[in-house]
Amino acid sequence: MIPGQIDPPARLLMGPGPINADPRVLRAMSAQLVGQYDPAMTGYMAETQELFRGVFQTNNDATLVIDGTGRAGIEAALVSLLAPGDRVLVPIFGRFGDLLKEIAARCGAEVHVIEREWGTVFTPAEIDAALAEVKPKVLAIVHGDTSATVAQPLDDLGGIADKHGALLYADVTASLGGNTFLADAWGVDAATAGLQKCLAGPAGSSPITLSDRAAQVINAREGAGADIRSNYFDLAQILDYWGPKRLNHHTEATTMLYGARECARILVEETMEKAVERHRIHGAAMTAGLVGMGLQLFGDQSVRMNNVIGVYIPDGLDGEAARATLLADYGIEIGTSFGPLAGKVWRIGVMGYNARRDAVLTTLAALEQLLRRGGVAVKQGAGTDAAFESYAAG
Repeated sequence: MIPGQIDPPARLLMGPGPINADPRVLRAMSAQLVGQYDPAMTGYMAETQELFRGVFQTNNDATLVIDGTGRAGIEAALVSLLAPGDRVLVPIFGRFGDLLKEIAARCGAEVHVIEREWGTVFTPAEIDAALAEVKPKVLAIVHGDTSATVAQPLDDLGGIADKHGALLYADVTASLGGNTFLADAWGVDAATAGLQKCLAGPAGSSPITLSDRAAQVINAREGAGADIRSNYFDLAQILDYWGPKRLNHHTEATTMLYGARECARILVEETMEKAVERHRIHGAAMTAGLVGMGLQLFGDQSVRMNNVIGVYIPDGLDGEAARATLLADYGIEIGTSFGPLAGKVWRIGVMGYNARRDAVLTTLAALEQLLRRGGVAVKQGAGTDAAFESYAAG
């Protein structure tokens, strides 16, 4: 029997990602294909580069998209920057720091880590001391880690890394577009992201930006006895593909490029400052609503990401069963947790196209009813009332 045409159920995706894609992005992705060297296509590629310079807040010439999910961007950056035996320092404060550690190890690097309890972040002094001891080629760190719901401040780290002769790589998959990120002003040498969170698109394309210094390090490895150990993620070749030479590397994922271009176009049109503020306003309203219902927040709230909130699951409630009921009865998805937080914390996202008032209020209203039906004492309307108060306060 031949399966029917794809007809996904209606869902409001309010977890830590992916989220519902902006309809503008979906429309862009339905456009007809052209050849990868068609002048129209190479023009779209150049436009995408310039738009993402605005998103990353950079003048880096080496700004483009990697074909693949956010993890593809991470692998491309690390395998191209790190030769076997190079030292890398990875500060870990959540699950995705462990991912950087794993990928760096697969690159053959000598990996050193420092760790903090999930829900907290490092001080500049801690990272400074670790850099002085390890003396790595690369400092690789997650900006906003959705597993821990907090964002590591980066504004001092570029200067600290430079002082120790290290390149600074930041994974901004979960933070870019919803939290302030200033690649040039903060001295970030390499950063990679994904579309499926604050950029309001589907997974499948990974924006990346490289400083001139990082690009020089990568290009120097090509044919110098320290060849990059991946063909698909070889940034030296990919830069030639995206640059004036237009050297063949792979067939561009045209439809994903259309989507990535529209994601960036939406943000640049809104302005990055307003996009970050939108995420702050709606994230604050969601937070206020959760507190209003009597839920306890997880993590250091002074460094909480604008777009992800962690809350402890009420005592006596089966968190996974409650999530399943929320999905089945209300069509709303919220997130579970990993590692030390598994079974203890829900993660609720307010990001991208879903960083808007109706999505916040609908989620809070449904969650309140779910909790009441589960025997949790919640005053009727407490969550939405608190959210409205937050909106009124700005």
